[in-house]
Amino acid sequence: MNQRIRNQWAALLLAGVLAGCVPFAALAATPDPAPRDTLPSEYQRGYEAGYRAAKAETKRTAQKEKAPRHETPGKYARHASDIRFPSDTSARAPRFMHRLSAEFRPEYIFPTNPFLKSENRTGQPIDLSLSGHFRYSFQFRPGSTPDRIYGGAYQGLGVAYYDFQRPDEIGNPIAVYLFQGARIARLAPRLTFDYEWNFGLSFGWKPYDFDTNPNNKMMGSKINAYLNVDFLLKWRIMREVDLSAGLSLTHFSNGNTKYPNAGLNTIGGRAGLSYNFGRTTPETAPRSLGPAFPRHVSYDLVLFGSWRRKGIEVGDKQYAAPDAYTVVGFNFAPMYNFGYKFRAGVSLDGVYDGSANVIPADPISDGSSIAQIETVDPGFIRQIALGVSARAEFVMPYFNIGIGLGVNVLHKGGDLRSFYQILALKVAVTHNSFLHIGYSLRDFHMPNFLMLGVGYRFNNKYPRHR
Repeated sequence: MNQRIRNQWAALLLAGVLAGCVPFAALAATPDPAPRDTLPSEYQRGYEAGYRAAKAETKRTAQKEKAPRHETPGKYARHASDIRFPSDTSARAPRFMHRLSAEFRPEYIFPTNPFLKSENRTGQPIDLSLSGHFRYSFQFRPGSTPDRIYGGAYQGLGVAYYDFQRPDEIGNPIAVYLFQGARIARLAPRLTFDYEWNFGLSFGWKPYDFDTNPNNKMMGSKINAYLNVDFLLKWRIMREVDLSAGLSLTHFSNGNTKYPNAGLNTIGGRAGLSYNFGRTTPETAPRSLGPAFPRHVSYDLVLFGSWRRKGIEVGDKQYAAPDAYTVVGFNFAPMYNFGYKFRAGVSLDGVYDGSANVIPADPISDGSSIAQIETVDPGFIRQIALGVSARAEFVMPYFNIGIGLGVNVLHKGGDLRSFYQILALKVAVTHNSFLHIGYSLRDFHMPNFLMLGVGYRFNNKYPRHR
């Protein structure tokens, strides 16, 4: 390096001297040459110019030598969580593509309780659900690295209006929900087979009331959770316009926070149109591999809480306990990250369920009302449990969907001797923190409790979406 710097200095000084001597050669050719005393100053200025140029070049060379080299993604990266997806080569290319869509969904209502079968004011089955949806969504620019990795994943916010043909007994609820979908397979250059999920809240139900709405023993609250899963075909009929149609499955319930909670389940179709703003390139860009994924073990810690109602079984009948009971707990899950879309592991699950092993203080007669039922608290030790569950998560931008199958291993029996299932949605807040919205079942059919909380992911080396 020193020899190279010396050579640069010599070359630049020589260039400066020659540049300073150019006026001398020109003056010698003229009939009226300039006075000799001007020559030293021209030579001096050339020398100084060469000196300044050599000094600047030396500084630039030293900075290049000291600059850190860029590390490529993969197992040799110094900080794997700092890996960025390659940015677009065009300075004008937008990061996201935005979309507006409208849909219509006619669905069949499963007759899962007497109210839906015929025990209502009309004496007729309630079996038809109609809804209209208006949605906004965005996705990574078609052809970009995240778009290729996640199969054109899109996510957004939707609003829906529902008509169950019984506004006096059920109401006409409005649902507000988050949704996300992606491509499962490309069937043709303009045709794809996609999936989509919706999750949110629905408002405007007419719940059960002993005096004004006694037949509706299906819904006990004005606000209920809304869950939906769809499988659809999407056809790009124009550069900016898509036509979609497919199968839709929907569930409404209050998560066992209020009785009654029989829930409402539907199956049917969906059809809609979407307009994609600024889609100027086809979505059928050539497939290419993304950056190497840094496989690793991460650790998810979740703290959650909620409240629940409980039905007390007496013989072949079930009576609603009068109180709402507190539920708090935690999950600690080491998870192995297999790739961009999947992680799995085991979880240590602790819970305090204030409704566990609660029993009536006195025998319950058929004429007893909820207000007349008194319960006995069995004590804290009979309401806590520690379990172990197997976990798997489907990982997508901004959202993770997880399932768990577990069993309580430390408990005092009764209600806590159970095989439980967990369905959870994790919504990213920062790179490592997230909101947790989950629901627990017992034996695949008994409602257990909601799991509303926050979580943090330790040792997270998942690449950032940039």
